[in-house]
Amino acid sequence: MGLDLRPHNYMQHYDMLKDIWVSLAAMPTPRYAAASFLRGTKIYVLGGRQSKYAINAFEVFDTETRSWTKFPNIPSKRAFSTFVPTESKLFSLGGLRQGRLYRQPKFMRTMDVFDIEQGGWMKMERSFFLKKRRADFVSGYLKGRVIVAGGLGNQPTVLESAEAFHPEKNKWECLPPMPTPRCACSSVVVKNCLLAVGGVNQGLSDAVEALCVSDS
Repeated sequence: MGLDLRPHNYMQHYDMLKDIWVSLAAMPTPRYAAASFLRGTKIYVLGGRQSKYAINAFEVFDTETRSWTKFPNIPSKRAFSTFVPTESKLFSLGGLRQGRLYRQPKFMRTMDVFDIEQGGWMKMERSFFLKKRRADFVSGYLKGRVIVAGGLGNQPTVLESAEAFHPEKNKWECLPPMPTPRCACSSVVVKNCLLAVGGVNQGLSDAVEALCVSDS
């Protein structure tokens, strides 16, 4: 955001050989707090916020052609949701429903799934949604499972629970809870382990914990 708190649409990359920043084609939708991931030669950018409200824009930058393409919008507009890419799908999970049309924010169990090969969002039954409402949580893809853990739930309450979704079985299973309940963590997948780093639980947390998932 700029000093006027409006989101920017800048796209830049750093040239290590020349030690300079180079401007690229601007993002079609200005926003902040968007999620992004790299797949092949394309950068996928999803969601984010304008002012204090969530948006559902979904755009992809091709690093070879250096151009943007608009993809179908995320079906459910939420803030503080997470996005998990798998080999062929993209999962949009949980989050907080808010906006001018709603009297109060609501934590969500929503799961939207984008078929990367087909280029469209799939219709998901409510039985496939998360078992627990949560936002601002840790997520990742381990051993063929989509993992979610911690975050913030109703009341609001900091969560410790964790669960895994099997895309092939369309089934959720419970996992061991986080030793330190928290939200707003940083996370990274390393050697089949999902690391949750830092976060918030009443005060700031310095906890670093890992969830490791076996084939069984």
